This record gives sequence, C-alpha cells and structure tokens, in this order.
Amino acid sequence: MNSHRSMLIILCIIAGLILALIPHILWFLGWVGCKIAGVGLSYKYFGIAALTIATLFWSLLAYGYFWGRWEVESVALEYTNKDIPEAFDGFKIVHISDLHLSTFDDSPERLNTFIEEINKHCPDLVCFTGDMVTIGRSEAEPYTDILRKISAAHGVLSVLGNHDFMIYGFKQNYNREKAVEELAEYQEKILGWNLLRNENAVVEAKDGSKITFLGVDNANYNNQGFPTIHRGDLKKAMKGTDGFRILLTHDPSHWKAEVLPDTDIPLTLSGHTHSAQIKIFGWTPAKWSFNEIAGRYDNGDQTLYINVGLGCTAPFRIGVNPEVTVITLKSEKN
Repeated sequence: MNSHRSMLIILCIIAGLILALIPHILWFLGWVGCKIAGVGLSYKYFGIAALTIATLFWSLLAYGYFWGRWEVESVALEYTNKDIPEAFDGFKIVHISDLHLSTFDDSPERLNTFIEEINKHCPDLVCFTGDMVTIGRSEAEPYTDILRKISAAHGVLSVLGNHDFMIYGFKQNYNREKAVEELAEYQEKILGWNLLRNENAVVEAKDGSKITFLGVDNANYNNQGFPTIHRGDLKKAMKGTDGFRILLTHDPSHWKAEVLPDTDIPLTLSGHTHSAQIKIFGWTPAKWSFNEIAGRYDNGDQTLYINVGLGCTAPFRIGVNPEVTVITLKSEKN
C-alpha cells in the first residue's frame, strides 16, 4: 500500500473519531448546564450515539474500500443529432475518465476487469477525458500491458486532466513540466493513444463524411469546482474545423464558462467530479462545488456528459460506481 493511500486511510480513521466526539461535546455542554441547574444528565444515550456514528462511518468506508470501488457499471447513452453524418449512425463511443491508476495498486487484477468491461462493448472509439494518474507517471508504468489491451476500431483519444499536470505532491526541485511531457509521451508512444493537447483529430467514414474530435488540456474556471490549473486553448483546438464536433475536456466547468457562450459544439465529454465518490439517498457532497455533477445535461442543442470515473483519489466509492459510458450516435436522417 503506497504512502498516499495509507495517509488517506489514517485520515478516515481520524475523521470517524472526530465525528464520535460530537455526542461527547454535546453531553459535556448539557452536563455543565444541568450541573448549574442542579439536575443530573445521563451519559448512556450520548455514548450509544457516539458509538453508532463511528461504527456507521467506518462501515460505510469499509464497504467503499473493499466493494464499492470495484463495482464497475456500464451506462448506455443514445445521442441523436441532425448533424451526425448518416455513415456514423450507430457509431459507438466508449467514454471513460479519471483512471487514477494508483487506485489499483492493491488489486491490479481489477483493472483487467475494467478493461474487459470496456472491450465487451466493441467500441468504434474510446475517449478518455483525463487524470490517468494522481501524483506522477510512475503510477502508470506497472499497468502498461493491461492498458494496451483496450481495443477499439479507431483507437483511443485522450486529454490531460488536472492531476496529469502533477500539481499535487511533487517534491522540491521536481521538474514538473518535464514530468508532464513524459506522461504525454507515455500515452502516445508507449500506449499508442492519440493525446489531444489543444488540437483535433478527424474520424472519417468510407463515404468521406467525418466527425471531428476536439481535445484540450485541463481548462479550469472559478465559477464552479475548485482551483486547479488552466492550460486549455479551445480556440486553438477548433481552428480549421467544421461539421459535427465532439469536445473532450476534463473539467465540466469548461462547458458553461466557454463552450456554451462561445461555440456551437454539440457534444462535450468530461470527467473530474467523481460525484465526490459518495452518493447517499441521492445526495452527494459534489453539490457543494459543481453545478453539473454527473450524467447528461442539455442546453438547447448542446449536451454535456460527465463520467464519474473509474479510479479513486480517496480509496473508496459509496453509491457512485466506477463508470464505463457507452454512447451510441444516431443520425436523425435514418
């Protein structure tokens, strides 16, 4: 178990203890008040409450650690647009995001299972919307052979997320820019993925019709979410493009900040939120940070889809299964 994950587990244990303190604090304040009033206050029910809170908290985390983060789910989405060429009717895109490969350090075979889930859909194209790693490229290297098993007729398109820019946990005198370029080279030359860094790629059908895929480096906006790093250049990625276009951008805040007001891009694919890896009775703490959290959002003729990711930043998922999104394009002309 790596030190990053060990620290997170220790923090979770401490968090449970802090939650258990709340009933004790309430009891103490009540006891003081009752003492002044000359009456007694039983500790029994406060003690039971503290034990119950800690037990429930740690039980949920244990579920999320041992089971929740491995229950991969495929989500089907049929996307129809009048501008999709007829030749692409039925074109299947598998959208994945946020691998955070250190997730699999204690169970490497689980990544194999996730790749099998991707491949079973026989995709025409796989789109990865960023965050291959959490801290650095070294997380990815043990999984090279497994990642090479991803199979799609037109290969894998990818972009870089905020974690891929190594802005967390790097050491003093660490050449971060060099590390980012090494990760980019790893994706392109070792895995054979088509990494789009503020650029585009065209998928062409036999009849000459095409779909253009735009990809930008992490684009972060302060209107929602949290500050990370901004390296996206959508104008550069769009230059010279026309026809039906799909944008890959890691941070969904990009959609409302630039995509909606400044472009007519029909479909945007994002990740980043993880839906906070917690969803209980429909509620997720991601609502504190993001307006668009998970799934599909429509605004007129423009659509955003947010994939909640396959990996983890903290080693648990509670009510938010790892996701493989299967998008089938439909032309209104058929």
